[in-house]
Amino acid sequence: MKRRSFIQKTALTSGAISMGGALSYASEETNAMKHSFNLKYAPHMGMFKHHAGENPIDQLNFMAEQGFTAFEDNGMMKRDVALQTKMGETLAKNGMTMGVFVVDKGGNMANTLAAGKKENIDIFLDGCKRAVEVAKRVNAKWMTVVPGGYQRNLPIGVQDGNVIEALKRGAEIFEPHGLVMVLEPLSDSPDLYLQKSDQTYMICKGVNSPSCKILFDIYHLQKTEGHLIHNMGLTWDEIAYIQIGDNPGRKEPTTGEINYKNVFKWIHEKGFNGVLGMEHGNSKEGKTGEQAVIDAYKHEDNFI
Repeated sequence: MKRRSFIQKTALTSGAISMGGALSYASEETNAMKHSFNLKYAPHMGMFKHHAGENPIDQLNFMAEQGFTAFEDNGMMKRDVALQTKMGETLAKNGMTMGVFVVDKGGNMANTLAAGKKENIDIFLDGCKRAVEVAKRVNAKWMTVVPGGYQRNLPIGVQDGNVIEALKRGAEIFEPHGLVMVLEPLSDSPDLYLQKSDQTYMICKGVNSPSCKILFDIYHLQKTEGHLIHNMGLTWDEIAYIQIGDNPGRKEPTTGEINYKNVFKWIHEKGFNGVLGMEHGNSKEGKTGEQAVIDAYKHEDNFI
């Protein structure tokens, strides 16, 4: 080999080794800089699209880079099977926990279990069966169920019985797979059947299944009943999932009246290792608003 060629090759090789070391160091530095949250907060699609772009996989990777260790997606059942599979793989690669998706049974008010009608129950059970297959693709454990509308022509006790019997049948579908439907009391309309935490607690006790638990949405239950920590304590043994949103406005913590630092501290002290879904909007537009969300969670999670 000519001396000139040897020198050039040696220089290139040395540079490559040096660059490789630099890249390795940069990667380690990035991981070291990743924020470590005390709880498993779960963003949703679109929350960071101005930073990550529209691609769902890029958004998941961005969430992981920011230190978020969970993710939720209400509309997962409506996504293409190939995308569901890819999202599941990406979550696994990033060590992220899949949070809730909504059991597709016609919407919050379009299908009600309180009426006790076979056609309504059949729609619900079909949604449960399909949810099992989706859960397998994305490694999910929890699925949101809203029992539907209040039936003004039926006594509340009869409606309770109808809901419990329907949910028992849903639990039979989920139990063999270790899956959990979480019932969400909502504040969106007075026409909804399920609105309070104590009512949801009673329903779960009636179903009496590890596959039927409470989704305690802090935003909704601040509106309908308040006394958040007190009521969470009363119903704690049936709570499997928590969602977040400040009130008024349903935006990130620090934008409303809820003392989230205290609430998060209490949840952490209870030893909760499940997911807290960030089911709210951003208070500001664009990248500035997205960074405000990240900063708010860092601030409110700093309770130790």
